[in-house]
Amino acid sequence: METLTDAPHRTVQSDARRDLAAAYRLIAHFGLDDSIYTHISARAEAGKEHFLINPYGYRFEEVTAANLVTIDLEGNVVDDPESAGVNKAGFTIHSAIHAARPDLHCVLHTHSVAGVAVSCLEEGLLPLNQWSMEFHGRTAYHDYEGIALDLAERERLVADLGDKPIMVLRNHGMLVCGRTVGEAFRRMYNLERSCQAQLALMGSGMEIRRVDPALAEHTARQYEQWDSDHGVVDHDPEWDAYLRLLKRIQPDFEG
Repeated sequence: METLTDAPHRTVQSDARRDLAAAYRLIAHFGLDDSIYTHISARAEAGKEHFLINPYGYRFEEVTAANLVTIDLEGNVVDDPESAGVNKAGFTIHSAIHAARPDLHCVLHTHSVAGVAVSCLEEGLLPLNQWSMEFHGRTAYHDYEGIALDLAERERLVADLGDKPIMVLRNHGMLVCGRTVGEAFRRMYNLERSCQAQLALMGSGMEIRRVDPALAEHTARQYEQWDSDHGVVDHDPEWDAYLRLLKRIQPDFEG
């Protein structure tokens, strides 16, 4: 019988590994990575108590389906193909959410310049345009406590996140969750553009046209109903498009 330790070395990688490796490559491709830091994690298909994360010391452009590390919710390494270990701060944040939110498959965290800048604003993320209205009423906030090495912070992270899919880590960066890797990536991509647009507006010196909260809520619900309104049931057309992009420009991500 194949064990969890054997799984990463199969010739054909699982969808969980392929999608997670793709997300790492896409975050790097769009310039949202931060050297070897920040993380994207996904539940391992072999069990809900294990999740996949990047090997420590690897740039996102180096992550492949085969070199992802499998760890459990207590931080024990189950499989580490490159013997690289994992970033302890990444374990603190991601294990907390995976343990508390079984409805979520993927957790994605970034330190982009725009995201960090908005995380430092007292008002946080504002529903100023169609991109950012997706997150209206669906964004949580967590106060900065230093580099996330204290396991006691996990309870506060989970409490602050609640049932929301988006969290602004104040003075730190952005975090999104998704039922799939594709959903998490799309949310982060739109969140990043929302932050960039907000900063551009604030820096323009012009009067900003605000949106009625009821309209922002209506737009957020339209985002939530988008797939069902377009008859999408068992696949993600946007994620499929991103996978086609990667297969064309960085086909080694599946290796």
